[in-house]
Amino acid sequence: MLIKKIDDVPAAVVQMEGAKGVKVRVIFGPADDAPTFAMRAFDFEPGGNTPYHSHPFEHEVIVLQGRVAVVTEDGDSPVAAGDTVLMPSDQTHQFKNLSDTEPARLICLVPIQHQK
Repeated sequence: MLIKKIDDVPAAVVQMEGAKGVKVRVIFGPADDAPTFAMRAFDFEPGGNTPYHSHPFEHEVIVLQGRVAVVTEDGDSPVAAGDTVLMPSDQTHQFKNLSDTEPARLICLVPIQHQK
């Protein structure tokens, strides 16, 4: 068994084009010998966002803090702490912190072979 505190895991700036004010922490992943899933925490500065992107795998998200918009071709869907999202494979999407003053945090699970 492995137990970690989210804030003890080093954060890295998301370097993808279109990302702004967002960092990622790989809570569990290949370095932990996790064979199936990677658990990642994303920390958004006020007004921060991931890029508008898609990928060939689903992922699951739970919002831990703040208010976030899930942006897809169908529009913006606001979610908040305690809400969960299932993002299907190949659906173009983006996560945006809706606050200009408060941070936001979410957890994202992806298959190990696709962790990026």
